[in-house]
Amino acid sequence: MTPLTLADALKMAEDDSPRLHVANAQLDRAVAGTRMARAYTNPQVEFYAGKQSARNIATPGVPGLLQHYSASQTVEVPHERELRRRVADLGRTGQSYQRDTERLSVTADVKHAFYEALRWKHEVEYARANLALVQDLRNRVEVEVQVGEKGRLELTRAEAELARANFAVRSAQINLANAIALLRSGIAASPDIAIDPVGDLEPPVRLGPIAELRAQVLKNHPVVAEANTAIEQAETELEHQRSLRVPQPTFYGEWERQPDLTFWRLGVNVPLPLWDRRRGQIADTRAAVRQSAAIRNQRQLELTSALERAYESYQLADQQAASLEAGSLHEAESAVDAAMAAYRYGERGIVEVLDAQRVLQSVRGDLLDARFERQSALVDLEELGVVPSGEKH
Repeated sequence: MTPLTLADALKMAEDDSPRLHVANAQLDRAVAGTRMARAYTNPQVEFYAGKQSARNIATPGVPGLLQHYSASQTVEVPHERELRRRVADLGRTGQSYQRDTERLSVTADVKHAFYEALRWKHEVEYARANLALVQDLRNRVEVEVQVGEKGRLELTRAEAELARANFAVRSAQINLANAIALLRSGIAASPDIAIDPVGDLEPPVRLGPIAELRAQVLKNHPVVAEANTAIEQAETELEHQRSLRVPQPTFYGEWERQPDLTFWRLGVNVPLPLWDRRRGQIADTRAAVRQSAAIRNQRQLELTSALERAYESYQLADQQAASLEAGSLHEAESAVDAAMAAYRYGERGIVEVLDAQRVLQSVRGDLLDARFERQSALVDLEELGVVPSGEKH
């Protein structure tokens, strides 16, 4: 088994995650788009050659070689070119925000998977500890039954509890295997490596008022920045489509040589926007502006909802964990110790010991659930950007 810390898992995801590779490739494409937007229109050069023959008429042309050379260059409208570059630059900026969002998402998913595997690893340890205790009790009862101190019913109860403890161990092991498989997928680990997550939960943090956190999320989260950039890009594209209604002239020059004469010409070609005034393209970009604004509003609602859910989950899980740590856990442990002592002195039967042990297992399970629910909510808050990753208080 290869020990795997959270830092190792995050490093593997950063290096090997296909999702991040896709996001980086999309950003590279956006950077390439800015280069294409800055490129000038290439000139065109033409060359023709042929042979001229004389016809049987009164004044025929002189036979011989024909040569024709020409070149043309489209002159871009400066305002249109600037808008085109700005659209591409905004696309690159938006793509960088999307890459940042994807990195936050991958980091959060890896942390969720890591802590979920760690949780079931603890569940396996608790289940095995419980199995060892029940096995010891069962062995004690068997000896007492053999010497006639206890009835056969006591052994039957112990064996039933032992079977239950064995089932709990196997169930926890299955859940651990599933959690490790999800973790392996999240960090793109090789299937040949047997990973063993090791680490501790992060300590509790003190959260500020939710109104302040909401304003912080809506101001700083890359999802909102990406949405705002998309609106600005759509508005700039609308201006760009309007600017394309201005004709872009093409200047050309040519030189021709005939057997009996040569000549050259200069000219300009200006397209006339009579039939197509880009009404369709302008209407499309207007709709894109409205769509981008609606998407921005939807993203803000989603972030606000996610913040409220994570905030409340963290507060409730923290309260539950603190309550169990302060009272119920110690009481359950003391009850097991008292029941075991009374059993050794013959004052209690095995039923009381098993009941006390079952209560202790339940309390430990509840505490483990509360701690990891708190950790899961903390990861969500980190993804939203209201709690710096790894901040300790």
